[in-house]
Amino acid sequence: MSQVISGGGDGSWNRVRARLDAGDFVIGLTVTAANLDVAAMGAQQGFHFLWVEMEHSPVTLETLRGMVLATRGLDVQVFARVPLTAVWTAKRVLDQGVSGVIFPFVGDPELARTAAQACRYPPAGLRGSGAGLAATTWPEPGSYYDSADANVLTICVIEEARALAHIDEIAATPGIDVMFIGTSDLSFSLGLRGRQNEPLLQEAIGKICAAAQKHHKFLGRPAGSAEEVLRYHKEGFQFFQSVTELGLMRLGAEQVLQPLGIYRSPSNQGALY
Repeated sequence: MSQVISGGGDGSWNRVRARLDAGDFVIGLTVTAANLDVAAMGAQQGFHFLWVEMEHSPVTLETLRGMVLATRGLDVQVFARVPLTAVWTAKRVLDQGVSGVIFPFVGDPELARTAAQACRYPPAGLRGSGAGLAATTWPEPGSYYDSADANVLTICVIEEARALAHIDEIAATPGIDVMFIGTSDLSFSLGLRGRQNEPLLQEAIGKICAAAQKHHKFLGRPAGSAEEVLRYHKEGFQFFQSVTELGLMRLGAEQVLQPLGIYRSPSNQGALY
């Protein structure tokens, strides 16, 4: 479905892109803790990718590089959400060896073009050539530059009401692979304070979906359960952001403790520090 600007290898190692091209779904664990053991353990659980959260968490570039090293050789890909859609923010994470960049608040065609160009080398893009570290951990032999251009996934998060007026132009941008609907921020932007069952939000989601499908872009959105993944996949979504590692800890604790009559503390009782 997505348009590759320049070619490289056959991408046989790229399970995420292969599944998307086949019409299957992919699901990623959201990593918010700056901890390499968490990333390595999460990568071994069967998720197709790790969504390393660098917009809303304290994960640094040094930690991100450690996560790439800690998951090397595993059948999982590391994607990073940068805090700002710009060439320099993408350059910094790509040079650590990630397989995709998640760009927030892509609200107009100029930002969409920036995202696409940031992930590719000239003449198609604007990425700088200092990828010494990335090349040492890249899973495909041969030219890193060609392989990265062919395989790095460009994910644009649509999460502002203003994007709706430009959605067809955004979706038509060459080099964008996934249009990911940030349903919570989109709801806030529409004045709905995060509520998800509002007709106005559903109308906006429908408009984004129509544009993505018209221009052959993969669709993504958050999904907190298997039931949601299967339901949204039937609606045309393929790229899913799942729960955080802390969310998995909560779910696991509930399974162990609730049969014993033990329940977590009320949410209004925070940690002592």
